[in-house]
Amino acid sequence: MDSAANGKGLNADYPQLPEDAGQRIALVSRRFAGLFLFVLALSADLLLVGFDVDTSYRLATKPLIVVGLFLFFARNAVRRGSLRWMLPALALSWLGDVLLLFEGQNPLFFILGLSAFLLAHVCYCLFFLGLWKQERIRLHLPLAAGVGVYYAGLLLLLWPVLGTLKLPVAVYGATISLMLLLALHCGIMRRRNVGFALLLGALFFVISDSLLALNRFYAPLPFAGVLIMVTYGLAQWQLVKGALLYGAE
Repeated sequence: MDSAANGKGLNADYPQLPEDAGQRIALVSRRFAGLFLFVLALSADLLLVGFDVDTSYRLATKPLIVVGLFLFFARNAVRRGSLRWMLPALALSWLGDVLLLFEGQNPLFFILGLSAFLLAHVCYCLFFLGLWKQERIRLHLPLAAGVGVYYAGLLLLLWPVLGTLKLPVAVYGATISLMLLLALHCGIMRRRNVGFALLLGALFFVISDSLLALNRFYAPLPFAGVLIMVTYGLAQWQLVKGALLYGAE
């Protein structure tokens, strides 16, 4: 039997990479351009935050963090089932990032940014609920109790200093706590690499928002800006990574 013909038959069902090296590089570049933009934008934004540069300069860096992940996910994901909620979640996160850049000019922008992120977390919750259904995940009461205690403890700590923001912060906190609870259960998924990435993403998100709340309302924290953005970037990346791994199943 002819070996070339045999090889062709074996690989007939698999997508073939371009033979030309230039085409191969172009294909890889298109697939990973968004990820490169994410890393570049996050690194630049961390430098601006670390050196306490005027916030107006961050208009060129902070919004591009999520744009990079949006493009990376849109280019590589199979958007079916609950995965369809990922792009709206990222788009709303981008909107929240932009709005929060203007909170120094008008406090209303903080409420608007918080609202955008609340809706983003609703989308993430819908994504996780889809995974729960597909993976037949059931509620574990100890996990629910742990998340509830953390949420209640942080809210009680901040409550005296929240002023007119008590209700918005409480609602937002409840929503992201639900997202965390749903994500924690993904640790028992069949594909542990998927579950671990999603779990990490939710944890980093809660850490980032907790640091932001403590720094804004309770007491200034050392290196708060850098820590908030590092954990935020890791959160969005891990959520995108986990969703892509799940979609590749």
